[in-house]
This record gives sequence, C-alpha cells and structure tokens, in this order.
Amino acid sequence: MKTNTSADQRLRTQPWWNAQQPSGMPVHRYQRAEPQDLLEPGTRTWLGRAPGHAPLWSSVDLRDGNQALANPMDLRRKRKMFDLLVRLGFKDIEIGYPSASEIEFEFVRHLITGRHIPDDVTVTVFTPAIPELIDRTFEAIRGTDRAVVHLCHATACLWREVVFRKTPSEVMALAQESAQRMVRLADRADGAIRFEYSPETFNVTEPQFALEIANTVAEIVEATPERPLTLNLPSTVEVHAPSVFADQIEWMSRNLDRRDGIILSVHPHNDRGTAVAAAEFALAAGADRVEGTLFGNGERTGNVCLVTLALNLFSRGVDPQLDLSDVPAVRQAVEECNQMPVPARHPYAGDLVFTAFSGTHQDAIAKGLLHLEDQAGAAEVPVAELPWDVPYLPVDPQDLGRSYEAVIRVNSQSGKGGIAHVLRTRWGIELPVALRAEFARVVQRVTDLSGTEVDLGRIWDIFRAEYCDVGGWADFAALASGDDPVEALLAEARAFGVDADVEQLVRDEGGPGSGARHVCYARLFVAHEPVWGAGLGATPDEATVRAVLSALHRSGARPANGGSVPQLAGVREGGQ
Repeated sequence: MKTNTSADQRLRTQPWWNAQQPSGMPVHRYQRAEPQDLLEPGTRTWLGRAPGHAPLWSSVDLRDGNQALANPMDLRRKRKMFDLLVRLGFKDIEIGYPSASEIEFEFVRHLITGRHIPDDVTVTVFTPAIPELIDRTFEAIRGTDRAVVHLCHATACLWREVVFRKTPSEVMALAQESAQRMVRLADRADGAIRFEYSPETFNVTEPQFALEIANTVAEIVEATPERPLTLNLPSTVEVHAPSVFADQIEWMSRNLDRRDGIILSVHPHNDRGTAVAAAEFALAAGADRVEGTLFGNGERTGNVCLVTLALNLFSRGVDPQLDLSDVPAVRQAVEECNQMPVPARHPYAGDLVFTAFSGTHQDAIAKGLLHLEDQAGAAEVPVAELPWDVPYLPVDPQDLGRSYEAVIRVNSQSGKGGIAHVLRTRWGIELPVALRAEFARVVQRVTDLSGTEVDLGRIWDIFRAEYCDVGGWADFAALASGDDPVEALLAEARAFGVDADVEQLVRDEGGPGSGARHVCYARLFVAHEPVWGAGLGATPDEATVRAVLSALHRSGARPANGGSVPQLAGVREGGQ
C-alpha cells in the first residue's frame, strides 16, 4: 500500500534524512528495565583484550543438542557423534542426561562398561536438582575411572515465581541439598568424581543472588585447584547485548570466593543471534571454558557454535586445539547424527560461505589468489607456506578441507574477473585482458536468458562454441602455408574481397584441462571492425591458424552458396 510521508509525520528524534515511520508493532510489551551496571566506568578489562589461546571446549551435542532434536539420536548415532568429538580433539564431553530416558542411561553405560572413553577425555553427565534423579545419575556412572556430575536448576526470578513457585531461600536450599547429596554419593563412588554447577537462567538472575548461590555450592563441594568446580554460567535465553553478558562474567570472576578452585564456564544461547560474540566477549572477561555444539544445534535458535568459535581463533592465528582440517567431513557426520542440514550460509561450513557470485568480489578474489601464486613462485615455496591474505576470504578454504572450485560461481551478477578465473583454474586458459570483458558479456547473455546459475563446465562449452568455431572457413586452413601462414591465409581472404588484418596474436600453452598443447587468441580487424577468435591445437601454428579462422567466422564473412568464396556478411557485435 502506498502512503505519503510528510516531515511532520516523522519522529522528532530522527534526522531529516531518515523517513522511517513507527512500525505499529506492540513494542510496549518489551520495554524492560535495563540490566544492572556491575562494573564501574573505565574498570572493565575485557574491552580490547585479544584472544591468546583456546579455552577448554566442552561439547554438549549429546545432551543439550540431542534434547533439541525432533528425532533424538539412537545408540548408533550417539556413538558416531562421540567418536567424532574424540577425533576432533574434544577433552570435555557431556555424554548425556542418564535419568531422562532408558536410551540415555544405556548409552552412558555402554561407554563406561565398554571402556570406550579415552584416558585423556573427561565425560560429564547431567542431572536436575531432584534427589531420585541425582541417584539415578550416579548409578549410570558406576565403575567409571573419572567423571563430572553436572547439577543444573533455574535461579532467575521469573522461573522461581512462575515455574517452580519457590522463594529465593527455597531455591538456595535446593542447591545446598542437591550439592550435599552429590558429595555423599561421590564419596562412595569408586572413581574420581568432580562437579559442575549451572545456575540456569544465570544471565537474568539477580547478580548478587547468582554469586551467593555459586559461592555456596563451591563451599559445599570444597572447590580447590586440585579438585575444581566447573561453574557454568548460561545465558539460557539470550535477552541482552553480548557486552552485558561480558560484564556479568567479569563481575562474577572478580567476586567469586574460591576463584582459583573454579573453572569458569559459559553456555551461550543464540536467541538474539549473538551467541558467538557473547562467548568471545565472555572469554575476554575471564571465562575458562565454553559449552556449545557443532554448528550450533540446540533449543530454539541453538547453542553457540563451537566450530565457528574455534575457526575464528584459527583465522586470528591462534591454535584452536581442535582438528577442523576437514570441515566437510565433520559437517556430513553431524548432519547424519542430527538429521538436520547445516545452512548454506553457516560460517566456515556452509555450501556458499566461500563462494562469490558478484563480479567485483570475483575479480578481487581471482587477483588475490593469483598474487599469492606469484609470491610463492618468486619465493620458490608452496602457496600453503605463505601468510594468507586474499580479499573476501578470511581463511584459505583448503586449510579447512574445502576446494577453490566453489569459490567463484557464475550467474547474471558475475563479471569478467571471475569468469576468467574459472577458465584459468579449471582449463588452464588465460584469456587476454581485452577479451575478458567481451566473453563476460557473452556469458551474461546466457545467464540473463536462463535466470539461473551457469554450471562451470558449461562456461568452457560456451567459450569453445563462441570463439573456437571456424565454421565454413575450415577449408581455408590448407591455404595457410609458407614462412608466415597467417599472412598467406589472409592474402587469400583479401583476394576474395574480405578486408582482414591481424591486430594482435597472443600465444600460450594449453592447460591440461583444455585438451590441447597450445592455444592462441587472434584479434583481427575485418572491414575495420575488431573481432576475436581463439584456436586450440597440437602445435603453435595450428592453434594460430584456427584462431584466425575463428575470428573470420565470427566476423560474419562466410562462403557463399556453400562454396569456398567468402562473402562479407557484417561483424557480430560482442561475438553474437
């Protein structure tokens, strides 16, 4: 619906150049109190702190991720996920919620009784603050050498009052009783049992209450550097900016009673789409550990993606301490286990994240890759040993097990640089600069007609059909003889009234994909109009002659009535 907007209708707070109007949406329902300022101005230390090392990564794919699936994993998929996590280098894996279902319990027992847990991997099992479920959890880990039992319950005001109908003192008592029960059961267990505590909904819990309950649990379990408590602080539902979460983490880190006996962990969710930023800020603010999942699977909009976090470190020159050198294989395994696809635009892993369709982007990438090749050649070292610095590509796709083949794909938005890059990298054909723009127009006419992407193999077909077809001029190849076969050929053409001269010949070796040892590009003036042709051949002369014949054919001059006498029919503009 078309509406008229006058200056009087605009919001008074907006500048003259912003004509946006109130949306009419019920924004009044979401006007909440601002979060408490926890840090004095100028005292926060996380601002500007660059990452220097990887945190302890904790995968919750088998618990938090699994419980968010429409079809939770069976034993086979669970084992496949566990084995994948171990291969990637995870040393902290939450393997399940054993009191939730028989299959969860059975999987924990399978790993423990089958001795499938590597010596350097610590597994965690999750339990709510319910006595009989805590008991069931300890039953599941019977016989283990070591494990972490993860106690979790909500602490925020809304959950206390609406969901559980408990007062703060009752929630505190719940935490105390549950922690004491875990300590008693751990003392009777055979293996080395440590503890994790999550005040769920931490990010919307009153900070002083969150601190008090965390300190209380840490005291009960006697957290020390030798037997630390993992204090996990979740942003269960992300409602604030990442900077707010970072302030909360720094404030907690400063004020915890037993900080040297605590592994400070975060568990960001992605409701606002900023889980990665929240995790990175939290690490700068003092967190030691991050809980998340591969590719961000989880309730609602998901957990923080550990692949993205790890490869963000990698892109900054920090070792992520996870082997993500074959991201496509990781993605395939995760998609099988979760029975969910990874989106095409997911950072580092999606089908299109290293792909450029835009002509300007393609040109910059092609030039950047060629520049690296030139540098490597000059230094006599492989490209893989040079610092990576290519426009629009934050990392080398090959370092993640991706290929360059999908970096440049062609549609109606593509330009000369990208199309020339495709010919060079796939078929070893280096187009002259002056020919690139013309051929790009040829390809663009094809994409405009189809309205879709052009398969890269078809680009080669289009090039050969457009520039390598000699048409009815094939018989004139026999006239190319002597010391200067091209001039001999053109002399015969002139004798039949075709005014043709060579303006430029560019000879090169044919690439392995072209099927020819030599290639030549010929730019002729036919009837004073420029026209390009290309030739492929076993010898330089064969390629050159075919290029000239192709240019004559493209000019429109062709034999009359099926004979061998050329007749000028007019030059085709742009090669059509």
